[in-house]
Amino acid sequence: MTVDTASPGKIFTIWKTLEKLPFGNWLFTRAVCFKVPYFRTVHPLIRELAPGLCRVSAPNRRGVRNHLGTYHAIASCNMAEIAGGIMTDATVPSTHRWIPAGMAVEYKDRATTGVTSIARLDPIPEFGEEPMDLVVPVDVLDADGNVFFSAEITMYVSRKKAR
Repeated sequence: MTVDTASPGKIFTIWKTLEKLPFGNWLFTRAVCFKVPYFRTVHPLIRELAPGLCRVSAPNRRGVRNHLGTYHAIASCNMAEIAGGIMTDATVPSTHRWIPAGMAVEYKDRATTGVTSIARLDPIPEFGEEPMDLVVPVDVLDADGNVFFSAEITMYVSRKKAR
């Protein structure tokens, strides 16, 4: 497999520009939510983004609580998908494309606070000519830093077709 040294994707390039500005991460998050409207449902804020890493926070508000008053399972899935997808886009070179192919989740506890999702790849794999399944681990933590939800999102990564 050959290592692809192409430039990062558009999303990461935009992040690098906006993160330097006051409220840049807020503006960046709004743009992401405009492109993927469902993400808005958890009121995310992308706090950190780099190849192999994305950290996203969200408040615990009425719209994401279940009937028990805890952070809803599907809202947790949404938080995992935001962090996993944005991190994947920042990691995969611009010569490649990706799409979520599946997600396995584990509910470890419950959360009654705001949450933070962290997607991390270490080490970052090589992206070559052959398509691959990239498994992205994501943890969702409560305000005390306890992991209450974990996901493994399988991203199908392939080289973009020549135009």
